[in-house]
Amino acid sequence: MSAAHSTAAELATLRNANVPRGVLTAHPITIARAEGAHVWDVEGKQYLDFVAGIGVLNVGHNHPRVVAAVEKQLKDVTHMAFQVTAYRPYLDLAAKLNRLVGKGEPYKSIFLTSGAEAVENAIKIARAYTNRSAVIAFRGGFHGRTMLGVSLTGMSQPYKQNFGPFASEIFHTPFPDAYRDMTTERALDALDEVFATQIAPDRVAAIIIEPVQGDGGFLPAPVPFLKALREITKRHGIVLIADEIQTGFGRTGKLFGFEHSDIQPDLVTVAKSLAGGFPLSGAVGRAEIMDAPLPGGLGGTYGGNAVSCAAALAVLDAFEKDGLLDRAEKLGQRLQTGLREVAKKHSVIGNVRGLGFMQAIELVSDQKTKTPDPDRAQRVIDSARQRGLLVIKCGVHRNVIRFLAPIVVSEEDLDKALGIIDAALSAESVKAVA
Repeated sequence: MSAAHSTAAELATLRNANVPRGVLTAHPITIARAEGAHVWDVEGKQYLDFVAGIGVLNVGHNHPRVVAAVEKQLKDVTHMAFQVTAYRPYLDLAAKLNRLVGKGEPYKSIFLTSGAEAVENAIKIARAYTNRSAVIAFRGGFHGRTMLGVSLTGMSQPYKQNFGPFASEIFHTPFPDAYRDMTTERALDALDEVFATQIAPDRVAAIIIEPVQGDGGFLPAPVPFLKALREITKRHGIVLIADEIQTGFGRTGKLFGFEHSDIQPDLVTVAKSLAGGFPLSGAVGRAEIMDAPLPGGLGGTYGGNAVSCAAALAVLDAFEKDGLLDRAEKLGQRLQTGLREVAKKHSVIGNVRGLGFMQAIELVSDQKTKTPDPDRAQRVIDSARQRGLLVIKCGVHRNVIRFLAPIVVSEEDLDKALGIIDAALSAESVKAVA
């Protein structure tokens, strides 16, 4: 069966016979081609892609700068393993990220393959530096699918299932959520309670936080909360890790989400949109902290692959030369305004929230009780796909629809997507009445 001539049904059968059910595919289609903010399935149907590889393609599919850089690198060096010999793309990328994250302070970088690897190595580095073992994470946070990643993740399903036992000395505390009355003050009080009842602060190696919770529901951390965390971690000698895997590289309107709060994390994890679709992640941090592990303690066979590093340098060039940050900020304002207009027409939208071009709507069955409505969210997602728009859900209760369009999307296509969401919600309302 030739892939070029297979029908959607044949490919679905091939997938079901050969890929385990645990690998969930959000949309029952198979993509054959992609460009910018558009993708085409094997039957030629075109979709607006507002998932973008789950936030991987901030610069869009097949960005010309990325394609050119990758083609050039393929003719030079494809892979060496940095633990064997150094190569220029790794070094250049480290120098550039150290400058962008460190803002004049001495920072160093290690490159890996997946976001989970970046998180795991950040924890290893923090533990080596502090000689402590405990880590505090947040309810609703997502930090990967490895055993440590799942242990740090503050959601039970679908991630934890029956996969335990999980890593020890991981403690979870509430994340601020104004919509559900978890204020900054209450969240800080809860952290104090963790220190008082579960783990003393002088035994905590790190606190890891997403500046905007991604899979947890697109919840921005309030600026006062992040500033308070920075003060608390400094006071107790705790390493503050900003997990920028989904918020990084322009998604929030700044290169990194932590920049909205005017704080400086000790370590920053990066992945997803770092390399424009190529597998690459990293941990970037203060030089003295990054140098804590002894030689041989860090690494990975494919970490910092030369082709992926070349792609990442092209992504950063696009941000520096093509005005993508300004564009992300403007598109974010347009998207949020549009979603708020849609919310006025549909009472099932309990909340519109996000930061920059990282926006979402939370669907509820009752505005007063704020009861999550995950089934309706899924039906709206399916209806949107039938109308030519790809989106996915998130949130602890999976009742939040998130929008992760490439920053290169046109204003016309953004407005079209808003119209599709409006139509999908309207169709759902008609079904509910019927």
